[in-house]
Amino acid sequence: MFIAMNRFKIVIGKEDEFEKVWRERDTYLSDVPGFKEFHLVKGAKEDNFSLYASHSIWYSKNDFLNWTKSESFRLAHKNAGQHKELYLGNPQFEGFEVVL
Repeated sequence: MFIAMNRFKIVIGKEDEFEKVWRERDTYLSDVPGFKEFHLVKGAKEDNFSLYASHSIWYSKNDFLNWTKSESFRLAHKNAGQHKELYLGNPQFEGFEVVL
């Protein structure tokens, strides 16, 4: 298995708007080969941002990489730059291969 995560630093006071964007977007993941599940998780609230992470689980790293090259990926990310006022900086990607 492979876990793909993007960490987001969200401007204080914009959390509800950020969650709404994610709740209402089409991820195009349901029919992607190798996709298992997705979660948007909320972490700690710091002085100047709230931490979130998108968390997707894949059967393999190769399945994830294939998705990043697919039309489904392009469609899911086509409006990514429309809500820049919600973010402090760019998302930080982290990928993990499951060992146990």
